[in-house]
Amino acid sequence: MPSFDIVSKVDLQSLDNAINTVRREIQTRYDFRDSKTTIDLDKKTMNIHVLTETDMKIKQVGDIIISRVMKQGISAQSLDFGKEEYASGNMVKKDIKVKQGIEKETSKKIAKSIKETGLKVQTSIMEDQVRVTGKKLDDLQAVMAHCRTGDFGIPLQFDNMKS
Repeated sequence: MPSFDIVSKVDLQSLDNAINTVRREIQTRYDFRDSKTTIDLDKKTMNIHVLTETDMKIKQVGDIIISRVMKQGISAQSLDFGKEEYASGNMVKKDIKVKQGIEKETSKKIAKSIKETGLKVQTSIMEDQVRVTGKKLDDLQAVMAHCRTGDFGIPLQFDNMKS
C-alpha cells in the first residue's frame, strides 16, 4: 500500500549557513559596531545562543535571524524565541530553540484533521512523525494538499513516499 510520512525537521547545514551569515552581517552593521554581540549554534541541543548588551539589540538580532533563516528556506515557525535573561553585568542573553519533530499533541491534531477530510486513508503516530497509508495515490496527494493548507503551528515536510 502506498504511504508517506509527515515530519517536521530543519536542515542542519542550512541553519548553520544562516547563523554564519547573521554573524557576518552583525560584524559589518554600523549599529552593532563595538558591541559585544555573540551568536552560537549548539548543534547537539539545537539551540541558538545570543548574548548582547541591550534588549533592543536582542530584538534586532532576532529579526536578522528570522530573515536569514527564511532566505535559507527554513520556516520561521521552527524557531521558538524564549524569554530574555539577564546575564552577568549589563549583558542580556536569549536562547532560541529550534523545533525538531512533531509533538504528540500536534500529531494528534494532524491525524484528527486528516480523518475529518473523509478520505480513505489511515494515520498512525510514530514517535515524532505521522505515517499516512492509503490504497490510492490520489488520496495521499489530497492529504498532502490538506496538510499544506492547515495551520498546525509547525512547518511540515512530506518524506519517505512509497508507492
